[in-house]
Amino acid sequence: MTYRIDRLGTLLQDASRRLWGRFEHRTADYGLSAAQWRLMGHLMREGPMTQIALAALLDVEPISVSRLTDRMEQQGWLRREAHPEDRRARIVVATAKACEVAPTVRALADGLYDQALSGLSDEERRVLHRALLKITENLQGAEAQPFSSETPK
Repeated sequence: MTYRIDRLGTLLQDASRRLWGRFEHRTADYGLSAAQWRLMGHLMREGPMTQIALAALLDVEPISVSRLTDRMEQQGWLRREAHPEDRRARIVVATAKACEVAPTVRALADGLYDQALSGLSDEERRVLHRALLKITENLQGAEAQPFSSETPK
């Protein structure tokens, strides 16, 4: 028999909410929300990109990214530049302020992750990581698939 996790969605949501809440508490001095850090993290890892590309990475609507980038631009975290090939598009670029603060905020996030994972062995951490990746993969594009109560073969 397959082990069933009761309240999986609730457990994942509670863990995520607590993680991001603690993150925002630790980064309050920088004025960075969790959503802003996620956006900034993508810019730091992947480099400048369009708002449409950011929306896809963040799995949100483009208008949400537009509002988020408006606030972040006003706070000096990023700037928008003209796209070299598409005059309708804007490229989002991290500012020097973001590049300077990112390592400190990354260290705060790493410390928080260590706290969240305390008590788990390295193997348990690897299993959790693989499991969360698999859950994400299983649900990728699931909205387009019809619901069936039958067990897949």
